[in-house]
Amino acid sequence: MYRFLLTPRWWGINVFAVLAIPVCIFMGSWQLSRFEDRVDSHRQQEDRSARAKTAAARPLERLLPVDQVTSGRQASARGHYDTGHQLLVPGRTLKDKHGERQGFYVLTLLRTDGGKALPVVRGWLPGDAGTKADTAKVPAPPKGEVTVTGALQASESQGSDGAPGAGGPAPGRLAMISAASLVNIVPYDVYDAWITLTDTQTPLRAVPPAAAEGSGLDLKAFQNLGYTGEWFVFAGFVVFMWFRLFRRESEAARDAALGIGVGVEGERAVGADGDVGSEGSAGADGGVGATGGVGAVSREASGRTESGRDEGSGEGQDEAARAGKA
Repeated sequence: MYRFLLTPRWWGINVFAVLAIPVCIFMGSWQLSRFEDRVDSHRQQEDRSARAKTAAARPLERLLPVDQVTSGRQASARGHYDTGHQLLVPGRTLKDKHGERQGFYVLTLLRTDGGKALPVVRGWLPGDAGTKADTAKVPAPPKGEVTVTGALQASESQGSDGAPGAGGPAPGRLAMISAASLVNIVPYDVYDAWITLTDTQTPLRAVPPAAAEGSGLDLKAFQNLGYTGEWFVFAGFVVFMWFRLFRRESEAARDAALGIGVGVEGERAVGADGDVGSEGSAGADGGVGATGGVGAVSREASGRTESGRDEGSGEGQDEAARAGKA
């Protein structure tokens, strides 16, 4: 009944199913592990951020370059602010008791003793960076040599948390906080990092540090979770289709074995014992052929009818003759 499983067609189906199911399960498990890694990384980043708030600040040079471990750590640097290159970073939101509010960062470059400049986000203000009424509230940076302390952050890029898309900013504005954006604005080298101050001047509000790129539960993390479900669904679909084809084929084989649904091809005769013949002649044991036997019976019946008609016609003529003589 299951001999069809040995046909070349079913060999191909079986080989495909045997290879496809493990591959789908492996890919789904791998995507799930990627999502779990991002969840663990997110938790570790939250723990580091919580510890960084109370940890002692370390010199900037010891924390560079910025990675997932050093991002959010408290860093300190010494130098003087470049008051001639104060920039506003528009389109930034900050949560407060009223919800999310639109505003802008106030960024000033700190010329360190080493010669490089460190971008320092001194705080956030609500409003529009393009209106004088809102920008007039920006306090002037401290003069002279200062020591700044804040959370260390990596340079932003398109798609970073809070960073807007592509587009050239107006003069005095900065779209993304990065060394690549500042190199065309200032005539000196800039660190490939920035800090957000812990203590700010009134009315500025401190900007909370952002999670390191690739360490949070962002869209990519949930894409991994979605891919996990897709691969497992593919594996289940392969199993479902295999059983569906197997059931249909086995039912067809069973029906063929029982003689159910067998079509008649050509001229066949049925014998007295129920066998189907191919000639259609009457069997010696009384079987009736599908062609010859039935044809003979039909011709015999036709002959009898014609004979009856002839006899009836003759009798009618005799009666007419006797009536005429009388």
